[in-house]
Amino acid sequence: MNFAYEPTFHLKDFFIKNKYNFEETLLSEAVNVKDKIDEILRIGNIDLVNNAHELIVYIINGQDEDLKLFAQKEGIAWATHSIELTFKLEWIQAIRRTIWVFIHKFCHLSQKYKIADFFQLEQEINNRVDMFLNTFFINYSTYKDSLISAQQKLVENLSVPIIPINNTISILPLIGAMDTNRIHILKEKVLTEVSNLRIQTLIMDLSGIATMEENVTYELLKIIDGIAMMGCGTVITGLRKEVAKEMTDLGIKFDPETKKLGTLQQALGDYLLLGKDAATPLDKKL
Repeated sequence: MNFAYEPTFHLKDFFIKNKYNFEETLLSEAVNVKDKIDEILRIGNIDLVNNAHELIVYIINGQDEDLKLFAQKEGIAWATHSIELTFKLEWIQAIRRTIWVFIHKFCHLSQKYKIADFFQLEQEINNRVDMFLNTFFINYSTYKDSLISAQQKLVENLSVPIIPINNTISILPLIGAMDTNRIHILKEKVLTEVSNLRIQTLIMDLSGIATMEENVTYELLKIIDGIAMMGCGTVITGLRKEVAKEMTDLGIKFDPETKKLGTLQQALGDYLLLGKDAATPLDKKL
């Protein structure tokens, strides 16, 4: 490999003039990543090779603040597109090794660095590479956690879909397994929405629930009692025979003021389709 060199070169000049040699060496060092470069560009619009040149400039010139901002941007980009961290780690280590290949070559050609200077340079270069990695991973982790939290919040909202029918009536269709975690989410969401939406009647459809554990059933009764204290009546629809049997075997009963209907369609018919006044209090309707 032929290197461009002139006696007037500083280290940064040597890297700039040997750009293509740098790329060739870097790709030979990054064995697993080089075949993923086009895929990463397509997925996240992340140009690994050009970014490597940008990183080298910050490292060689000692532009620590620019280096941190660049690492922050990279960390967020990789987290956003869920690109495997193993590729990034291998790529940065390949950059580190390539930097030192070129520094050794420059020192050999220039004879400018004394031993003490060389060790000082080694410390500065490696510290900046480590600074980039640390900043990258901190921002990757922080942004990834925020994405997970947002996704978890979305899942929680979807798992408790309170659907307003009019100004006073809402439907809560429950589907799937009801475990301790979900019933606690349900309690918080229902109490909040009853208050915010000023719901007077909540139609709770349980046709999608095949079974409920004893503690979950008791928590559900507490939710019904809680919203009753807030002036909201509950209509239970679609209670399946399996759940009814479990409640009967345990001696658990709904409060007498809690209305029970066979299907959600029946409840909608009673409240809406038959032309009844939706604002009429629950006790006058059923």
